[in-house]
Amino acid sequence: MLITIAILLISAVFFVNGKVRSDLVALCALILLLIFHILTPGEALSGFSNSVVIMMIGLFVVGGAIFQTGLAKMASSKLMKLAGASELKLIILVITVTSVIGAFVSNTGTVALMLPIVVSLAHGAQTSPSRLLMPLAFASSMGGMMTLIGTPPNLVIQNVLTEAGFKPLSFFSFLPVGIICVLTGMIVLIPLSKIFLSKKGESKNKKGSKGKSLNELVKEYQLDSNLFRIKINENSLLINKTITELNIQKKYGINILEIRRIKAPQTQFLQTINQHLADPDIVLRAGDILYLTGDFDRIERFAENYYLEMMDSHETEELNDRGQKALDFYDIGIAEIVLMPSSKLINQMIKDSGFREKYNVNVLAIRRKREYILKDIKDEKMHNGDVLLVQGNWNNIARLSGEDSEWVVLGQPLAEAARVTLDYKAPIAAFIMLLMIVMMVFDFIPVAPVTSVMIAAILMVLTGCIRNVEAAYKTINWESVVLIAAMLPMSLAMEKTGASDYLSNTLVNGLGSYGPMALLAGVYFTTSLLTMFISNTAAAVLLAPIAMQSAIQIGVSPYPFMFAVTVGASMCFASPFSTPPNALVMPAGQYTFMDYVKVGLPLQFIMGIVMIFMLPLLFPF
Repeated sequence: MLITIAILLISAVFFVNGKVRSDLVALCALILLLIFHILTPGEALSGFSNSVVIMMIGLFVVGGAIFQTGLAKMASSKLMKLAGASELKLIILVITVTSVIGAFVSNTGTVALMLPIVVSLAHGAQTSPSRLLMPLAFASSMGGMMTLIGTPPNLVIQNVLTEAGFKPLSFFSFLPVGIICVLTGMIVLIPLSKIFLSKKGESKNKKGSKGKSLNELVKEYQLDSNLFRIKINENSLLINKTITELNIQKKYGINILEIRRIKAPQTQFLQTINQHLADPDIVLRAGDILYLTGDFDRIERFAENYYLEMMDSHETEELNDRGQKALDFYDIGIAEIVLMPSSKLINQMIKDSGFREKYNVNVLAIRRKREYILKDIKDEKMHNGDVLLVQGNWNNIARLSGEDSEWVVLGQPLAEAARVTLDYKAPIAAFIMLLMIVMMVFDFIPVAPVTSVMIAAILMVLTGCIRNVEAAYKTINWESVVLIAAMLPMSLAMEKTGASDYLSNTLVNGLGSYGPMALLAGVYFTTSLLTMFISNTAAAVLLAPIAMQSAIQIGVSPYPFMFAVTVGASMCFASPFSTPPNALVMPAGQYTFMDYVKVGLPLQFIMGIVMIFMLPLLFPF
């Protein structure tokens, strides 16, 4: 028992110190429990197969898809209209919305769903995400107190009460307690977050933004100023012809930037737009949309000669298009490369460069000092120091980085690609997210919450709401996953060695003679203290039977004591690993362990004082 407590205390010291990564500290603690034979290998590794950990991994993927499809940005823009640019209104709005969702969805699920939305919201309001993410995590736990299914400790006390023969709690028995928690949290968090949650995330982001964004490149090279769209109709002469056969560049002096092809038009909800480069061998079909650059008169003549339809700026080819002609970068991207002095391409013409044959990319323009060459570039010779604007699918653009002796790729095109939202997939992502929430909320659907999340994560990948499996893996924050998985067996160690029983019995039973109010305070703060080191569910399981027996022994109603256990277990904010939501926001908010202590500990203490006085009023002794 003493060894377990010593390992727990040493881990806490390192967590507070913050000089060693939190996941490494948790793994070292786990190894020590194995070395001292406190846990078996199976018990020590049980955290990595725990449903909470698996759910976290799935929710990272779901959250990544919500962000990737632009659904987060859409939701945040609607919330922005309510809050404006006021940071105070933003915090109130985030806490309110998160609390309402958290009443019906697990706090882990709530945070994972809201996280990308809140980050997008913060960027839109030009405020630091760190100001909003910790209130988000805390609000999810506070909202969980509103209903029976909001958080696992609520179900634990329900089970203890019914087994002891007491009247079970109803679905909304928790609502008054939850409302008090949310209001208390809001009042305390507004000043604390402003004082202690610094804007350190902003400077990092600014320093890290190297190179030009895709929109900046489009504006600089004026790609959208002479961009036109033409649709191939059923009677067009282009059908079944290749780009090579048409020889459009030579005949009309215009360029085809890309071809868009709509898949499954009969099912608008699942409608998908495929982007294709103007490959010489691609066979054109009816319904294809050509993106062209060049003089309007030449493009108009080309359209008339081949019976093509000129599309105006308000005619859209996709369900949620922005209603204007625009270059999108779902599959195809652009990047700048600067030629090296030793490059073999110097003094070669663009048409002889081999970009198309070797790398399957097109050269759209040349920037030579302050001059931009956009027309008839195929016969242009390349000079030392020329910057070429190239276009291709993202994988081929990535291959260009391997030719360091010939050129240097400017900026971080793949990082820019990751920021491109697949906005035409947003309805699918919204449907999958709604399906996940429905499966988690309604008991008559025989699917476990972790299964719901796994189904949603797989569907996000299969439907293309996230680019590929590799992109899905990149959305997962493995530090948070390992931290929670390695700390979960700590509660098992404390239970096996009797450390948790010893601590709880000593603290709670010693206060019984001082009256129900003192005992209630002892139950609450003992639970709150234990939850800082073990999971809230484990703390509720350990203390609920003790609190029940203590209440019966002094002859008072057990209900306020049961609520003291569940609120004390759920309202733990002073540690990043006490609840999954606290851990989820840690990397995104760039928080340290001490940030949780500065903001969470005062909130946790104030919440306890309020509850000790309010619970006897709501549930008399």
